[in-house]
Amino acid sequence: MPDLLVRSFAPLLLAFQPCFTRPSFASFWALTCAWILCSGRRSLTRIIQAGQLTEFKHFCSFHRFFSHARWNLDDLGRCVFQLLLPFCAEVFVAAVDDTLARKSGRHIWGAGMHHDPLRSTQKRPFFAFGHNFVVFSLQVALPFAPHKYWAFPILVRMYRKRHTAQRAPGKGGKLERKQTGQATTKQYRTRPELALEMIQIVASWIPQRMLRVLGDSEYAGQSISRHLPANVKLISRMNMKAALYAPPAKVAKRGRRRKKGNRLPSPVQIAENQKAKWIKTTLPLYGKQVKLWYQTIDALWYPSAGQQLLRMVVVRDPSGRRRDDCFFSLDLTLTATQILEIFSRRWPLEVCFRDVKQFLGFEDPQNRVAKATTRTAPVIFFIYDLVLLWYAQSGHLLAPKAALNRLWYPQKDSVSFEDILRTLRYVTWQERIFSDPALDAHTRKILQPFVEWAKGLT
Repeated sequence: MPDLLVRSFAPLLLAFQPCFTRPSFASFWALTCAWILCSGRRSLTRIIQAGQLTEFKHFCSFHRFFSHARWNLDDLGRCVFQLLLPFCAEVFVAAVDDTLARKSGRHIWGAGMHHDPLRSTQKRPFFAFGHNFVVFSLQVALPFAPHKYWAFPILVRMYRKRHTAQRAPGKGGKLERKQTGQATTKQYRTRPELALEMIQIVASWIPQRMLRVLGDSEYAGQSISRHLPANVKLISRMNMKAALYAPPAKVAKRGRRRKKGNRLPSPVQIAENQKAKWIKTTLPLYGKQVKLWYQTIDALWYPSAGQQLLRMVVVRDPSGRRRDDCFFSLDLTLTATQILEIFSRRWPLEVCFRDVKQFLGFEDPQNRVAKATTRTAPVIFFIYDLVLLWYAQSGHLLAPKAALNRLWYPQKDSVSFEDILRTLRYVTWQERIFSDPALDAHTRKILQPFVEWAKGLT
């Protein structure tokens, strides 16, 4: 195997050995190490060049690793899950969301026009061409920062739009050409259906333990909430105009029993009620103390969860900066404040999306064929997981040596993924350059400034 990274990283890579054949595992090892050390744009050819992998294998072997090799993404996710178990709490907390990888080109398999949340506003939505991935992650607090949660993606599915016979604008326009790899009617599945598939897989891995899944309003519908395994509870955001009902009363009458009781006020009506009594509190949300008012109610949201009783929390910002909102939980053992605190742990997944795009080149690979397109981006998520796990096991002990002295951040008290990636690279360079006992003191003194300068590379 190519000795590119620090030796303490090797046990994490060895955990993936059962997922591959021997040649594929060697390619996986080399690509993972080179991907971490590469700076700048991360196309596959640049990764090969940055790690000098042509001295190890022919460059076509690394392209075939994604496009032809026999291995399964879910097996890699299971390995990451096993590595995470020592850091997980008794009750697992997970999040599900989707992200956009922007692309350009007519013949990219599976690409299409998707909503772009970064450019869109409430009044004007924007769309971008690319791939849309649905991601299932575990939210875990690591020992070096017990009050901060990190998202560890373990399962990924690519959302493919349904094939249509759409024609280009104009009279007699040609058939839309940007439809390579679109799903047929039988193949097509919505994003919530893809999320449910991943939830069911993870729930089968831990049949005796509870899994709480966090998702935004897109993942709050009946596609998920009515089909969850017995050990899974959903916490999500609710439409403020949702139709709520009381549980059906037990009446000794002939005929079919009622499925829902009387109609209750919707969340927006509860919030607008002038006589309502708000409970005022301060909660630790998103890393800071937040003042808010809330009301809670147990009711049925029949169009979504059917006859499952939900605990709903209507929230108001007393400063008036944010509009009223509503959250619900299928776990009735949680209090209103616990529901809000747990739901705030969904945010690390958004941070993960930002980090893999900014520091690991999530949108850079220029794959065209089906297998390579569906595999490359999820592997980047697993590389992200491995970097965090290395830091949790041994990297945090070496972090002070790799820290940058930034005078404009005097109040920074938490570590970011950029800091973690810098630490791994710095320790690797130190080991590879200065571990040679034949290196004299004068040469070491000359090389040390270059290692310090390389800290700032991203």
